[in-house]
Amino acid sequence: MYAGGVMRVIPVPCLSDNYAYLIVGQGQDAWSAAVVDPSEAEPVLAAAEREGLRLRAILCTHHHFDHVGGNQELLERLGELPVYGHVSDRGRIPGQTHGLEHEQAFTLLGRSFRALHIPGHTTGALAYVVDGAVFTGDTLFAAGCGRLFEGTPAMMYESLNVRLAALPDDTLMYFGHEYTASNLRFAAHVEPTNAAIAAKQRRVSELRAVGAPTTPSTLRDERATNPFLRCDSAEIARHLSGRLPPRPSPIDVLGLLRAEKDAF
Repeated sequence: MYAGGVMRVIPVPCLSDNYAYLIVGQGQDAWSAAVVDPSEAEPVLAAAEREGLRLRAILCTHHHFDHVGGNQELLERLGELPVYGHVSDRGRIPGQTHGLEHEQAFTLLGRSFRALHIPGHTTGALAYVVDGAVFTGDTLFAAGCGRLFEGTPAMMYESLNVRLAALPDDTLMYFGHEYTASNLRFAAHVEPTNAAIAAKQRRVSELRAVGAPTTPSTLRDERATNPFLRCDSAEIARHLSGRLPPRPSPIDVLGLLRAEKDAF
């Protein structure tokens, strides 16, 4: 898969519904790759061998085991590799060597990366922006967002609607789990007249019928179909009628939506 016809990104299915990703280098590093969120070592190693790639780095979006569970085995089998994560996740990400701050830039495999701190799912959640794409882990999914295990609705609102939403509309959004169909069912439940949601449900149904992944999405799609990026929707406000305070903020809307999704 190519992002914008330039960067090669290879989704690697792991566990029951996780995605790791191989980001292929450029120039003299065109046969090297960094792996994002290796929950398991074997599928990542198999994909790298199949594609003729050598793994050079591990990029971690957060500390949960289903995103870093393969780190140690990769390091044991491949030797020392740089392992990136948020600075606050030191001690929680196996093998972490680099602690990144919000907006910190770094170069890897001939590509320029930028870290975005996007807390909400966890307090140390990090996104990686590179060449027209962003890897969001469990903060943003297609048509959804992660549970608030460590963060608050205010944190998640800022992460989704300010930090990630500042990216260009055509940014490719590579997310951590294949939750798209179930997320769209919830989106249709809270905003039933949204034609963009119905259209995306049809596309996703076609993809899943042939076993194809739904990653990546685009920020443009998320603005149109993701309820957690649509906290100003009048239809969503009507859906939440009776539960919102008299003068609700978008953060109030997100918090109620997330609580409802938890039980959906």
